[in-house]
Formats: sequence, C-alpha cells, structure tokens
Amino acid sequence: MKPYSLFTIRPGRPTERLITRTALAAALLLVAGCSPLRLLEPKQKLLSRIRLEGVQEADADRIAALYQQKPNSRFPLPKLTIYQLGNRFYNKERLVAKLQRIRTEFDERTQAARPDSVKVGKLLVRREKRTRRLQLALDKGNAIMRLGEPPVVYDSTLTARTVEQIGTFLKSEGFFRSKVAATDTVVDRRFSIGHMFAGPDTVHNRRVTVTYRISENQPFHYSQLDYDIADSAVARVVLAGQSASLLHVNDRYNESVIGQERSRLETLLKNAGYFDFRQQYITLEADTSFAPATVRLRTIIADPAPGEQHQVYTVRRVRFITDAGTVRFGVKRDTLVRDSVYYLSFKQRFSTKILDRKLTVRPGERYSLQSTLLTQRQLSDLDMFRFNTVTYNKIRPVGGDSISNRGQLIATVNASPTKKYQETTEFGGTYVAGLPGPFINFRLKVRNIFGGAEVLELGLRSGFEGQFSSLGLQNKSVLTTQLGANANLVIPQFLVPWRANRFLTRYNPKTRFSTSFTYVDRPEYTRTNLEATYDYIWQRSVFHQYVLTPLDLSVIYTPKRDSIFNRTLEVLRDSLGSPLFRSFGKLFVPSMNFTSLYNSNDFTQTRDARYLRLFVEVGGLTRSLYQDNISLDVYDFAKVSADYRRYHKLGPKSYLVYRLNTGLAHALTKTDGVYTIPYDKYFFAGGSSSVRAWRPRRLGTGGYTTYKLNSDGTNRIDEATGQPIRDYDLEQPGEVLIEGNVEYRFPLYDFINGALFTDFGNVWTLQEPEDKRNEAIFRLNRFYRQFAVGSGIGIRFDFTFLILRLDVATKVYDPTAPGNKFVLPNFRLAKSPNQTAFNLGIGYPF
Repeated sequence: MKPYSLFTIRPGRPTERLITRTALAAALLLVAGCSPLRLLEPKQKLLSRIRLEGVQEADADRIAALYQQKPNSRFPLPKLTIYQLGNRFYNKERLVAKLQRIRTEFDERTQAARPDSVKVGKLLVRREKRTRRLQLALDKGNAIMRLGEPPVVYDSTLTARTVEQIGTFLKSEGFFRSKVAATDTVVDRRFSIGHMFAGPDTVHNRRVTVTYRISENQPFHYSQLDYDIADSAVARVVLAGQSASLLHVNDRYNESVIGQERSRLETLLKNAGYFDFRQQYITLEADTSFAPATVRLRTIIADPAPGEQHQVYTVRRVRFITDAGTVRFGVKRDTLVRDSVYYLSFKQRFSTKILDRKLTVRPGERYSLQSTLLTQRQLSDLDMFRFNTVTYNKIRPVGGDSISNRGQLIATVNASPTKKYQETTEFGGTYVAGLPGPFINFRLKVRNIFGGAEVLELGLRSGFEGQFSSLGLQNKSVLTTQLGANANLVIPQFLVPWRANRFLTRYNPKTRFSTSFTYVDRPEYTRTNLEATYDYIWQRSVFHQYVLTPLDLSVIYTPKRDSIFNRTLEVLRDSLGSPLFRSFGKLFVPSMNFTSLYNSNDFTQTRDARYLRLFVEVGGLTRSLYQDNISLDVYDFAKVSADYRRYHKLGPKSYLVYRLNTGLAHALTKTDGVYTIPYDKYFFAGGSSSVRAWRPRRLGTGGYTTYKLNSDGTNRIDEATGQPIRDYDLEQPGEVLIEGNVEYRFPLYDFINGALFTDFGNVWTLQEPEDKRNEAIFRLNRFYRQFAVGSGIGIRFDFTFLILRLDVATKVYDPTAPGNKFVLPNFRLAKSPNQTAFNLGIGYPF
C-alpha cells in the first residue's frame, strides 16, 4: 500500500487540492507559533475557563455576574486572537517617539506664534486632534487591538473576592448555611502543535481553569409574616393592600424581593396621601430561631418621631403655568380658573378645557404619586410642551393657625411650550436596480393650530427611483417618478356624538384624521392612490396602545396602461392565475380595522422586552349598496395578522431576538365566480424586514416554481441549457403568511454592532382556479416542508439617533427550486445575484 502524504498529487486530481493542503499546513504552523500566551509576562497565567458546580436552586446567571474576572470572549468573535493579531503590528516605542516629536513640534510652533492668540488657539486644537489618537493607541492599543481584548491575567485575590461575593449573594437568597470554595487548575488540555515540540515548562502550560464549588444546603423559607405598625391609619392602608404583597408564606427568603416590597409599600402609602413617607420608615426583621430552615419575617413601619403620626396630605390648590420658563419683567401672568384650577400664562394659547382633562391632580383630593406621574405622562403625550413638572409646596401656618392648614399642599404644574412650527427637509438619493434616484421630502408640523392642543402634520415627497420591471419580462431597469402628499390632524380627545367623561382621560384618547395621495409614473403605467382614514387611538398603559379605524377609504386608479403591459397582465392571469392585474384597475376599497400593539422596548431596543401586534380588518361589507352605481370595482374581504417578538438581554449589549409573524386574508364572497381581494391586501414575504435572503415581495408562493413567460404564455427557454428560465422578479402575493426570525446581536467595536441571523417563512394561496398552481396552495400536511430558510450576518452602526443596518443573507433552503432544494452549496462570495441578498436599511429589522 502506497504511503499517504499531505503533499501527494494523485493522478487526475486538480492542483487546487495541493494549494488547499499547503495553505492548511502553513496555517497550522502559524498557529503553533502564535499562541496568545506569548503576550504574558513571566510568571503570569491566562484565565482560560470558569466552571460553576453545585448550583441547584440559586440563579446561576446572577452568580456568574459576580465573577471579578472572566475569560476572554470567544463568541461570536475570538477577542483574544484579534488582540494578538493587532499586537503583531503594534510598536509602542515608535508611538512614544512620534507623540513626543509632535508635541515638541507644536510647542515650537506655538511659541513662534505668540502673541497672536487666534493662531495659538488653532495650533492647540490641531495638536489635541493629532495627539489624542496617538494617546489612545498608547493606552488601549491600535484599532485592531481595541476591537479585541487583552489577555485576562489570572489574579488569585480576585478569585477570593469572588468567593466572598457569591457567599454574600447566596445568603441574601435564603441559603444561610451555604458554602463556597474555589480551586484553580493549571492544565492545558487543548490541542496544539506546540505540545509536540515543547516541554512541560513551556509557554503552553499557563492556562488556568477556575472552579467554584457551591454547597447550597437547605434554603430558608418564610413560615410566618407579621406586621408591626404603630400608626393605625397606616396599618389600615397596608393591610388593605396586602393582596398585592410580594412576600408569601413558604416562599424562599430573598432580600431583593424584600427590597421590592419596601418600594411597593412606599408607593402604596404615597398614593394614599402620605406625601412625606419614605422607605427609611420601613424595616423588615428576620428571625430564624423558631424552627429549622424557617424565617419569621416582621414588617415594621415606624412613626416619623416619638408620639407623632404620619400626616395625610390633601391638595388644596392647583396652579398650572402653561408658559414656564418665559420671563417678562414688570408683567404679571393672566389667570383663568376652570374647575377650581388656576391656569396662568402671559397669553392664554391653550384650551383650558383640554388641559383640564389631562390633569389628574385635582383640588380637594388626597395627594397621590400615581396621579402625579399620570399627569406628567398625559401632558407629555400632547406633544405641546418641551418638558413638564409637578411640584408640591406645604402651606405654612399663618397667624398661629397650625391646625386648619396642616396637611395642605399647593400643586404647581410647570409646562414649557415647544415650538409651534417644526419643519424638516430631507434630500437624498437611492441606488436601486443600477440606477441613481434623487428624492426630496418636506414635512411640516403645526402644534395647537386651533387652540385645542391639536397637531397638524403636512408632508410632501418627490423623487425618482430605479426599479426592475415588476413583471420580470424586460432585462433592463426603469426609472420611476414618485410624487406624494399627506396630511394628518390629531385631536387630543375622542370625537363622539355623546359627551366623553373624565374617566377616559387616563387612557390618553386621541382622534386622528389622515389623508394621503400617491402618484407613480412608469413606462408601463401611471397609477394613483387616494386614501383617507378616521382613527380612535388610546393607551391602556405606557406600553400598550389600541387603534380603532371605523373608516378607511382608498381609491386606486390607473389612467394609463401600455398595451404590451396589458397583454402581460393577461398572460400572467391566464397562465399563472396571478392577481397582479387587480392592482392596475379602478378600485374602491372601504374597510374598518382594529390594532392592538404592545411594546415594552425602547427606540434603540436596549431592554429585555416583548412585542405583540394584533391586527384585524374587514372590508367591502356594504358593496351591494353601491357596486352597481359606481364605475369602480369593490371587493369584500377579511384579514387578520399577529406579530410576536421577544428580546432576551444576554449582556449589556448582547441580545437574542426571535420573531414569529403570521397572517391570513381571504374574500368573504365570490366576485365573478372567484374569491378575490384587493392586491394591496395580500401578504408578501422577502426583504430587509422579512426573510432577508430573498428580494422584497419575491418569496413564494409555497413550493411552486415560477418561470419567465413568452408572450404566448409558454415558458421561456435558456438557449445554453435548454431549461426554463426561473423568474426571480415577479412579486408573489399570498393569502397565508408564516415567517420567523432568530437573531443574535452583539457588540463589535464602539458604536458598531454585529448580528448573526436565520430567517424562515413563506406565503401560500388558499385557492387557485382549475388547480393551475397546486404547489402554491396551503396544505396542513405539507406547509412545514415548504418553509424557505436563509441565514446571514449583519453590521449595525448605532449613532444613538439613527441606526444604519447592512445585512448579508444567503439562501439555505429554497422550496421553489427545481430539483435539489438545499441551495447553500450554490453560495458564492460574488456572482450569485439570486443566491445572496444585500439589505441596507435604517433601524432594526424587527
């Protein structure tokens, strides 16, 4: 048998294999000589790994957060390896010399520029700019090193401190008899070519594994919960709210929960009128002497002073200053009184009726922290004020009368108005389908336009945008003209035929009138869309919003259609059953819809949060009343969708996010013998916020493969291969949508973040005339085998006010591909336009 060699060239094998093997061998030898341990000083050791053993009931994640030292991060990027790579190009002595040379040079130039202070100032600024970068490189290394992490040098004193911290934490969690021990082991079990050539005392035997061993033993639980409250009035309030207590018998002792209970009691009493109450009056005593592994917990609420009880405060007067921050010397503010509230302003610009509805702090009522915060939030939601505060002042005794004025407060609402007019102009350009397209957007916001805290928003947009042919029958891009205008009027109350009471104000009700007009001019057609909506908006909480739209009207009109384009629409309709032709007719779409939106995240998505959007729409219910009297087509339909997202915060800047988005749309009755819905009401998949390996609206439908068509409806054949040519350009509308995403987000460097993601999904139809596209129909016994799958990586530039996103995704599984549907082997870094997609967007995809 012929011996095998790494460098043997076998007959008939390409020389590329020789190159690959040679490169692999060279890389192995390079790794052998580039151990990160060589960055250590003599007698230093690298913290390689931390193990945690013995944890059964305690929170392992919270224990891990107490580690005073953690190994270098290896996922998703090997930070130590990156640091080592940068170190190979790092020369500290050269940087020091260069920094000293620049400082000397600028000192001489500054001395020569004196006494010209302007010139000296400019030189100082230039010196600061040039030296700042060098000083940063001296302190933290070059740019590559800063992208990585320096080696974590093991420190046994920090391990001992970690043991103390874990012990303290376990006792705060009720493990009073717990024990913690730590051992450090210097053993390198990793594979390394260097091990083949090095002895036991070489650089390779300097990795430390620290093991923390925990013995929890039996935790302590509450056996009895008592209260010791000297003030009987306070005791009644506390006992009345006992059902909301966070402490329960048989729960494990937990100091963090005890802290939360103290905060709850403070808030409870402040909402009951105890303006001066603080947590310092609350003490919780634990007694473990009664029975083994049990705690008797006593909640003690002390009086403010011996023989003195806690005071309940009542709001005697409310003052609302609507132009806080405005100063006019020698001029007093005008005062209006409405419902016993004093409204003060140099010029009364806002309707006191509207402001009065937003005030939940009322004269004659007890002080309440909840009412205070609700007032501030509702005034902020008006979008009329830059800021607002609610302050309280105690009424001092006058003329020795200390009884009648006791427990009285004057509430002052200070609100500083924002600008009445706010305009935004945007200039920009796009590069789509190989064509540049400039655009301009203009938006104008007018606040308090009618004096009732209304907000009027006007918008104009104009631009050109390159697009591929929507039908995919032309091998060239087209430049489209897009014009649009919109107007929104938001009124901070419900416009209803009956009188809305004050109870609704806590839900921040709004009424919104919206209208928009869009004009699109392409070589194939000219299309307009006029839409008007009437909305009721209210909030259940800070995170939960409802939108009810009893009236949503849309008129779609296509005044010009090219004759060839008409023929193409007919071919698609007759050959594929495509509903695209409905988008270019004369349509009237009346509907009503309801949206429930829950979102506990913020704009930059930095919280551990949840998101749920539910949407229901019904349209065309009254079409039988006017269908025959208008020259517009009307369809009746129903549409529902649900979008759920979960944001798991794994670290300060690391998140695991997953999403599931589903939808269903269908006609209620037949039109011309077919269940038909307006084209814009279909679902689409693919794009930067969907399955990112597919172009927008081009994924699907089901497992049906779409081919390019000739003018007679037959498949277009590739002359080179003799096979039909797939159509990647045709939009794929569906009546059923199921899609999901899993994304891991992590920091890379400063304001640059990265992402790894996998997307799946598809759209299906519910019925097809004459079964022309059987694979496109949704079937319960096969839909899960028709999920398209794509994976990729992303880069996000977080500028705080703006997040710029670039995602690169490639197809993994294509259910519409003829033959082998596992298409990942088709991936090429270049020359794979229908395999890999580049998505550029603003904000996170979800």
